[in-house]
Amino acid sequence: MSDLVKDLIASGSQRREEFTRRSRAVAGHFFWASVCGDALIIFSASILNFAVMLHFGRVKADISSSSSSLMAFGAYFILVALALMLFLADNRAYEPSHLLRYRQESFVILKACIIWSLGVLCVTRVFDLKVPLPRLFSVTNGVSVALALLLWRFILHRIAMRERFSLYLRERIIFIGWNELSERCAAFIRTDPNQPYTLAGCIPSKGGDYETKPPEDLPHLAVQQDLAQMLKAQRIDILILADRTSTMQERDELATLCEKEMVQFKVIPSYFPVLVSGLSIQTISGIPVLGISHLPLDRPLNRCIKRTVDIIGAIVGLVLSAPIIALFGALVYLESPGSIFFYQRRLGKGGRVFEIVKIRSMRLDAESGTGPRWASRDDPRRLKIGSFIRSWNIDELPQFWNVLHGEMSLVGVRPERPELIESFKEEIRHYNARHSAKPGMTGWAAVNGLRGDTDLRERIRCDLFYLERWSVWLDFQIMILTFFRREGAG
Repeated sequence: MSDLVKDLIASGSQRREEFTRRSRAVAGHFFWASVCGDALIIFSASILNFAVMLHFGRVKADISSSSSSLMAFGAYFILVALALMLFLADNRAYEPSHLLRYRQESFVILKACIIWSLGVLCVTRVFDLKVPLPRLFSVTNGVSVALALLLWRFILHRIAMRERFSLYLRERIIFIGWNELSERCAAFIRTDPNQPYTLAGCIPSKGGDYETKPPEDLPHLAVQQDLAQMLKAQRIDILILADRTSTMQERDELATLCEKEMVQFKVIPSYFPVLVSGLSIQTISGIPVLGISHLPLDRPLNRCIKRTVDIIGAIVGLVLSAPIIALFGALVYLESPGSIFFYQRRLGKGGRVFEIVKIRSMRLDAESGTGPRWASRDDPRRLKIGSFIRSWNIDELPQFWNVLHGEMSLVGVRPERPELIESFKEEIRHYNARHSAKPGMTGWAAVNGLRGDTDLRERIRCDLFYLERWSVWLDFQIMILTFFRREGAG
């Protein structure tokens, strides 16, 4: 055993026990604060909402009558509060480390309140609960409870983020091995203060080497032979194996050791460098098999929601943009007589080719001498009006027709030309993984300034980020950002 480990064990035993005791105490305090606070907030908001609606005559009830007694209403509000808290508990809202991630917590609260409101509305309509509340009450109560919970949890989050508390709420992580994947993971943890993790350090592989050099400020703790004692000395909660050279026997030994020391054992899956959010465990004849199963847009319900938003958005977009298309189409024709629309082959979902439609911004013979290539800033092939059209993305407006036709989506990855993709898929890793969903008029890469002749690898990273984390809320966020972020346009 190394001298470093002996010193840590000798000097840190008492401090380790004290840290563990405080961690459990702080976690317990925040758990009960969140549970009791939620119960009080939900019950109080429901009662207040009921009193307001009763005062304004929206609720026709005599709380002194036998059928609508105060006891019946009180029991009703207690039951619905418990129902919502069960939804929150099922989504891990009462785990202490979850309090550090307010954005994620907000989505959980909003989703739970929507499901809860619909559930309460259905139950009160089907069963005679002797609480004659109108449908409007379920809606207003869901909104008021959601707002109250968001405010209360924000206050609790700000308290939990204080160093004196977050120190005990965050889980301590150690890496075995170091490569570009662990580098990205560590960078994400370090740059996001809301992460419920703390980097405790890293340990080299059994050969004593790293694939890439770890940061100088990250503690290099020990060698693997001393790992059992080091896990205790450093109060490690999670061990992440990033060593891609380790043997199956070494992995089994690490997993067994972590089980003995009650440390979570994680592995960065080197076989799946992309789309890792779709990884899942399946069993075939009782044998566990790890693989990519489904991304969010592989689910039929999500595709249905996205297509509904696309159809509505495309119809509204075509109606609103028709005068703009007519105006700039006329200006293009006056400068360069000919078709005002430009049709170009692009690659869509699953590698299917379709024709994208744009307002023409270049000469009719723009590619006669050069062949297919990207447009560049201050491209000499552009029309005079073309620079303005492209800088404001006006040339993209006719693509609402592609969306309505089902070839594109309002939000997705930007489609590229088949001629260019033939070289991209060979030169850039994971390029064709972006074709697992419909291309979009705008996207996560576009609002981050990555469009046209920009770094393709960064664009691919943004595209894969979008595909892995898709939600209807992310789509709306990107749509809004499109109007304010035009970096790279033109």
